[in-house]
Amino acid sequence: MYADPLDETRAAGPPARAPFAARIAEGAAGALLAQRGHLVHWVPVCLAAGIGGWFSLTWEPSTAHYAALALATVVFVLAARRAGELAAPFLVGVALVCAGGLAAGARAHLVAAPVLEFRYYGPVEGRIVGIDRSASGALRLTLDRVRLDRVGPARTPDRVRLSLHGAQGWTEPVPGLTVMATAHLSPPGGPVEPGGFDFARMAWFDRLGAVGYTRAPVLMAAPAERGAALAVFRVRMALSAAIQEALPGPRGAFATAILTGDRSAIPEDALENLRGANLAHLLAISGMHMGLLTGVVFGVIRGGIALVPWAALRLPGKKIAALAALAAGAVYLALSGGNVATVRAYVMVSVVLVAVLLDRRAISLRSVAIAATLILLMTPEALSGPGFQMSFAATTALVAAFGALRDWRAGVPAWALAVGTLVLSSAVAGAATAPFAAAHFNRFTDYGLVANLLSVPLMGAVIMPAAVAAAVLAPFGLGHLGLAVMGWGLAWVLGVADWITSLEGAITPVVAPGPAVLPLLSLGALVVVLWRGRGRWAGLVPLALALVLWAGTERPALLIAPSGGLVGLMGPEGRVLSKPRGDGFSAEVWLENDGDMASQDEAAARPGLPGTVQERRLDVAGLRVAHVTGRDRAARAGAACAWADLLIVNTAMEPPPEGGCRLLDAAALRETGAVAIHGGPGGARLVTAAERAGARLWAPR
Repeated sequence: MYADPLDETRAAGPPARAPFAARIAEGAAGALLAQRGHLVHWVPVCLAAGIGGWFSLTWEPSTAHYAALALATVVFVLAARRAGELAAPFLVGVALVCAGGLAAGARAHLVAAPVLEFRYYGPVEGRIVGIDRSASGALRLTLDRVRLDRVGPARTPDRVRLSLHGAQGWTEPVPGLTVMATAHLSPPGGPVEPGGFDFARMAWFDRLGAVGYTRAPVLMAAPAERGAALAVFRVRMALSAAIQEALPGPRGAFATAILTGDRSAIPEDALENLRGANLAHLLAISGMHMGLLTGVVFGVIRGGIALVPWAALRLPGKKIAALAALAAGAVYLALSGGNVATVRAYVMVSVVLVAVLLDRRAISLRSVAIAATLILLMTPEALSGPGFQMSFAATTALVAAFGALRDWRAGVPAWALAVGTLVLSSAVAGAATAPFAAAHFNRFTDYGLVANLLSVPLMGAVIMPAAVAAAVLAPFGLGHLGLAVMGWGLAWVLGVADWITSLEGAITPVVAPGPAVLPLLSLGALVVVLWRGRGRWAGLVPLALALVLWAGTERPALLIAPSGGLVGLMGPEGRVLSKPRGDGFSAEVWLENDGDMASQDEAAARPGLPGTVQERRLDVAGLRVAHVTGRDRAARAGAACAWADLLIVNTAMEPPPEGGCRLLDAAALRETGAVAIHGGPGGARLVTAAERAGARLWAPR
């Protein structure tokens, strides 16, 4: 009799399923194999993880630590060569994390230079190598070859920066000039609140060992020196002066900023308008400016070759145009001063143009990854800066968005494609950079998309082509024609900024996020953009967590300035400051980090801070705090200490007052830095800037 095979199958029951762990492993293997050809995108991500880890340390690694890290890098690379296809990427990733830590440590030690260890008043002599303006508008000089009275060469900073106050004997300083002045100097300051922006760290990587000011006239000690670097500096300043002569007022200041990197002449009101309209990025010579300039040169050269049939048939026009654009970008880099943002922009543009020379796809996520890798290896400290974060966020998002829409362009009319490209690029770049801008600048520009739609196209269509035309016509004495056209475009941009900031609700203040927010946001966004397959949606988890943490940010109940002269208590109407003037930088940063748009005067006028300007007595989560200032503070400190648990005095108290309180006087605050007091169910918790920063090269303890 014939046997039905189906009966045997039914009798055997359903097929056995693989164990759960095996199915998970199989799915993970499949997801990883789907990333073939795209893992290079994660190289800068792994490097950034190592760099970020190095900067987050609260202790300085020793030679033994670096040796162990180098050994681990080699071991993981060798292990990856012997590992299977699935394990190798993980091993290489760990090796790259280690390499990132090594790169950050090497860079920090390579730029090491003496830092002034005390407050100095006396003669200062040095050569002018930098000219800019402070936030208050004061002219600033950066000096090298520094000499200080009775300070040995081993303890003298390589560079100092002086703000010039009062009447000076010159109209404009000359690059390369050796000058001398009687000035106040101090070491670069640390954060004005624990965990805040660390100027001392930035100064370390700029080899800036002291900052200060002078109210006396600066005198010439020796004539301006000659040299290649200083020659370029002098050309920059001469070009800046010529542009401002041809375009007086804010237009000329704007033009010099985007052509030479000299932002010293921009009026403060114009700068605030550009910031409020989310157009301040147009001032910085970054990827957009470098891309527009090299793009114009590339297009003109290639178009010119195409117009000549003989040349078009015999010459590689695209490659010649790429070489010309590279050269133009290099000249622009030199004239702009070669700051970090411009170097980063040139590296990115160079990667694209070299891809053209090698007949590779010029604009791709691979090109972005290569550029980010080079920049992180050259300047690891750039990772924490808004320039690096915002430029690569915008570039990565734009490349990914237009790559995803590449197949949708067929059949779309040219005019609609142009308009759609403009709107989409502004929207994508704005959305990608908005979290980073809000985190660093504590503001969200509600009409920033409108302002950019009205201004950015003009940069590409009018302003930068006019700048190129001015450069070409200048040898014939006709550069003013290009500058005139450029001035019309810049006047439009300034008008847009003024109009946008005048609108009600143009700026929404944002509270500063905690330290974990931006790394989580970045990780989540990178997973969504870079990962291939459905696993990319796992990136929504860190994104959501970052937003929850940001929304739940709690600011300190009390902040104490590093000088001890200012305290700020959080109240129902916002932070209340102890005085309307003095310690202005600390007050400004505190209020910005609170997401508070009030001025120092307005914050000082709020109710909720008992006592007088000379003496405040506060209760912060059960901790009694007394703040004593004024001429007779020493006489009043004893009574305040008898009442308080914590006494703050903006001078050195020797001997300390009796009463048993903890004393934060000028000497103690030099060790602790700024102080924050947090309230909570467990009572008051005191955190110092020194504890958060730890003992590092730029902040030895």
